[in-house]
Amino acid sequence: MAEGIRDKVAILGMGCTRFGERWDSGPEDLMLEAFNEAMADACIEIGQIEAAWLGVCLEENNVGKTAGPLAQALRLPRIAATRVENACATGTETLRGAAYAVAAGAYDIVLALGVEKLKDTGYGGLPVRTRGVNNDLWLPNATAPGAFAQLAAAYAAKHGVDKIDLKRAMAHISVKSHANGALNPKAHLRNLISEEDVFKAPMIAEPLGLYDCSGVSDGAACAIVTTPEIARSLKPGAEIVSIKALEVSVSNGEEAAFSSWDGAHIATARTASARAYRSAGITAPREQVHMAEVHDCFSVTEAVLMEDLGFSAPGRAIYDVLDGVFDRNGLLPVQPDGGLKCFGHPIGASGLRMVYEIYQQILGRAGERQIKRIDLGLTQNLGGHPHQNVSAVAIIGRHRA
Repeated sequence: MAEGIRDKVAILGMGCTRFGERWDSGPEDLMLEAFNEAMADACIEIGQIEAAWLGVCLEENNVGKTAGPLAQALRLPRIAATRVENACATGTETLRGAAYAVAAGAYDIVLALGVEKLKDTGYGGLPVRTRGVNNDLWLPNATAPGAFAQLAAAYAAKHGVDKIDLKRAMAHISVKSHANGALNPKAHLRNLISEEDVFKAPMIAEPLGLYDCSGVSDGAACAIVTTPEIARSLKPGAEIVSIKALEVSVSNGEEAAFSSWDGAHIATARTASARAYRSAGITAPREQVHMAEVHDCFSVTEAVLMEDLGFSAPGRAIYDVLDGVFDRNGLLPVQPDGGLKCFGHPIGASGLRMVYEIYQQILGRAGERQIKRIDLGLTQNLGGHPHQNVSAVAIIGRHRA
C-alpha cells in the first residue's frame, strides 16, 4: 500500500458560514462568506492561490455544473478550478482533490470550498425529479428515513438489542447533539431538547422519530491547504494543523444485490476507516482519536458508525452512548459542534464543516464547546443509503515534524 499523505499537507486557513435557512443569501454570498473567513485565517493574498476545487451536490441547477461560479464569485485570478460531486461526501471530496494536489507537488497553495443552497429548492419537502433509470428501477419508493430505519432494525436484530434500550440510546444522541448545537453560534438548530421530547415526537419511520432526523440547511465551508513548510513560513510560531489521512470507499453493489451483508453496518465506513488508520499510523482508534465528527443523518447512524469506526466493540455502541462515552465531556467526544443533526447539512459543505470543527478545536477556538484534550480528530461522511453509498474518512491533527 502507498504511504499516503500523512503530514504532507497543512491546513493554512478555514472558514464556515452560519448554517440554516439562509433566505437572505444566494450561493455566491455563502461562498464569499466562508472564503473571506478562510483568507483572513490563512493570512495570504488571493494571488497566492494556485488552484481550487468546488463541491456542489444537488444545487447544480442554480450553482452550475462547472467551477466557473466559484471563480466568478471569488474573483479568482484565472487559476485551475474543478467542480466535484460525490453525494454527501462532496465537501470531503473537494478537500481530497486540493490535498492530493499539494501532496503531489503540483501546487503550493490550494482552495477547497463546498456550498449548498437547499432551502430554495424545496429539497426534503417537495417531490424530486428522476435521478436516472438505475435509481428508478432499484429505489422507486425509497426514502432516507425508511432506509435508515431498516438499519436500526437490522442492528437490533443482529445484536439482540432491546427496543427500549435502542430508543433510549437514540434519544441520548439527539439530546447530546442539541446541547452541543446550542453552544455553537453557527449552528442551524440551537434549541435544547429532553429525552421526553424525543419519545413524544411524531414518528417518521419506526423507530426514527422527528428528533432522530437531521434537517435541511443552506451553507458553505472552505479550507486553504499548503505544505507544512510553507505554512511555517507564512505563520511563524503558529500551531500547524495537518492532514494525517484522507480515504474514500464507494459501494460496488455487493451490499444491495449479491453478498452476505447483514444490513446492520456500513461496509464502506469500515473500509475507508481501515485505510485511513493505516495511513495515519493508528492502531487503537478509541484511545488515539480524541474527537470525531460523523455522518449523523439519523441518530441510529451515529450509533452504528461508532462500531464501524472501531470506537465501540460489536453490539456495544448503544451502551457506550448511554454511558456518556461520546458526550462532549466524555472519553471520545462526538459531534461537539452539533453534527449534521444540529449544525446542519448543506450537502456540499458538510465534509468541510466537520474538518472546520476539528481545526477549531485543535487551535483552541471552540469557545464554550471546547473539549479538554484534542491532538487528533476524525471526520466521516456517508452519502447514499446503508446498502449503496460512499464513505469518506479524514484524520486531522497537530503536525509532527
